[in-house]
Amino acid sequence: MKLSRLALAVALLPGVQVFAAELTREDALKLSDTVISANREPQRRSQTPASTSVFNRDDIERLQVRSVAELLERVPGVSITRTGGAGTQTGLFLRGTSSTQTLVLVDGQRIAAASSGTSSLEFLSPDQIERIEVVRGARSALYGSDAIGGVVQIFTRQGRAGLAPRVRFGAGSDGTFERSLALSGGDGRTRFNLGTALDETWGIDATRDSFGANGDEDAYRNRSLSLNLAHRFNDSLEVGVSALDQRGEIEFDDLSGTSRPTVDFQLSSLSGFADAQFGEAWNSRFEIGHSEDKRDTGNDAASAPAYMFYAYSTYRDSASWVNTLQLNPDNQLLLGADWHEDRLHSTTDFSEESRWNQAGFIQHRYTGDAFSTELGLRHDKNEQYGSKNSWNAALTVPLDARSDVVASYSEGFRAPTFNELYNPWAGNQNLAPEKSKSYELQWRNRYSASGSLELSLYRTDIEDAIVSDGSTGWVPYNVQKARINGLEAALRQELFGWQANLALGLIDPRDRDSGHTLARRAKRTLSLDLDRPFGDFSVGASWRAVSGRYDDTDNDIELGGYGLIGLRGSWQASPAVKLDLKLNNLFDKDYAETTYSTVNGRYGYNNEGRTALFAVTWTPSI
Repeated sequence: MKLSRLALAVALLPGVQVFAAELTREDALKLSDTVISANREPQRRSQTPASTSVFNRDDIERLQVRSVAELLERVPGVSITRTGGAGTQTGLFLRGTSSTQTLVLVDGQRIAAASSGTSSLEFLSPDQIERIEVVRGARSALYGSDAIGGVVQIFTRQGRAGLAPRVRFGAGSDGTFERSLALSGGDGRTRFNLGTALDETWGIDATRDSFGANGDEDAYRNRSLSLNLAHRFNDSLEVGVSALDQRGEIEFDDLSGTSRPTVDFQLSSLSGFADAQFGEAWNSRFEIGHSEDKRDTGNDAASAPAYMFYAYSTYRDSASWVNTLQLNPDNQLLLGADWHEDRLHSTTDFSEESRWNQAGFIQHRYTGDAFSTELGLRHDKNEQYGSKNSWNAALTVPLDARSDVVASYSEGFRAPTFNELYNPWAGNQNLAPEKSKSYELQWRNRYSASGSLELSLYRTDIEDAIVSDGSTGWVPYNVQKARINGLEAALRQELFGWQANLALGLIDPRDRDSGHTLARRAKRTLSLDLDRPFGDFSVGASWRAVSGRYDDTDNDIELGGYGLIGLRGSWQASPAVKLDLKLNNLFDKDYAETTYSTVNGRYGYNNEGRTALFAVTWTPSI
């Protein structure tokens, strides 16, 4: 490949002084002040111009989250919508963009269904997760399609030195039971983690309409398995594999009949990598992967309408090659190539059932005392829509030893999904990709060892947004233009032994043609966490405030805002036994994040009221 020859040529340039990388990927996964996803290589968060949020394993355990969505709600500028309790469809709106406009990765693999373009965050078990990184803002210059709002990367559990079994059991409201078993370990060269979990709940009634069979509770069952294995042959070569498989069943309501439908689901990813260091100047990482998203809807009523029965499976094979070249202490070059192929199998006959995408990208980073810069370009070639170029640029100026100002420009795009392109009833093969341009100004202040403040002011313009309505028989077309203005703030401060983390998001997401607010985006979100240890005990509290939002494009359906308070506590009863107690929605707030329509009217989906979960974790030393 041309990129490989260019990388080799640069690495062999005479007279170039070379230096070892500051961080390894293994180090980066353990630390909260590092990030991998912003530039597809390990970096200090203070060195990347992208706005980022990071949650490591300690954060997941401290906050006692029961879902990925519950963690992502703590990211500035994130709105979440759910259509009921645990396991129900979850929408992620990052910086005012839609659920299909944010790229979600698991260990580097895309997990969005090729049919709908959405990622099934609701099926991912926090027990199998080591770390979640959120890059806020377009990164198509490095990742290609879907990264208009940003990138969410989920890393599965990692092994540690020694041998460490883990057993966890939790029980709580609504017939909820959580069970997990894992074994991790390693030495100087090999590390592994193998874990399995079973989560079950009777659930809640997702709908407020008692028509037909809709008054029943909607149960959820999820079996998960994760594997992570890596071996370092020497100081220059490491290889590894990781796998995540989530499968189970969820019940949902038939909004227009009397049947009791269920969905059998499977969400899985498998990846392998080889990471090689060629001298001190050139690091090369090659990855291959496979992901699947499967759904099969069943129904216990023989008289149920045919549209209640459907099945689809989407498959994705991928490969990527990323080369990091340290030209000298101040200049770094990133060169890479990506390829993936999507395939769809469905009970619906689509006119096309596969397509491929190939891409190459290059990015230069300069780091100096007076300023730093970043400039990147990516070229994508897609079997369906042709070619697309994406740019990004950033300038970082340090004001003093603790404060920086960052100005950046980034482009993003989203390729149409199989449903939008090839659906036999409502597909349009002439659709062009959605395109975005984003401008951002950041101020970062690390004012003390225990405190920091980050402010981001941004604007995103989206063109050729894909919409559909009844006037065209619900056939999608490129028409909508949107402008999203936003302000984000992230504050971390320790005071009198309490650790406070605050995230604020203010956005104005507008359809530029109609002037209406984009549907399902909350204009104001606030998240505050307070935690304090008392020896073997620790306590914490959370406050989540969300403003009202519209649930339709015409802004006729308005949902009220809400505020939720949660409490948590932990006791390290012995070196091997830890007890956790979590209370969510302490004041039993009744609220809805989205709506549905039936023959009897329009209603808001129910969300969980006051819930409690008690858990015991056993980690014996061996």
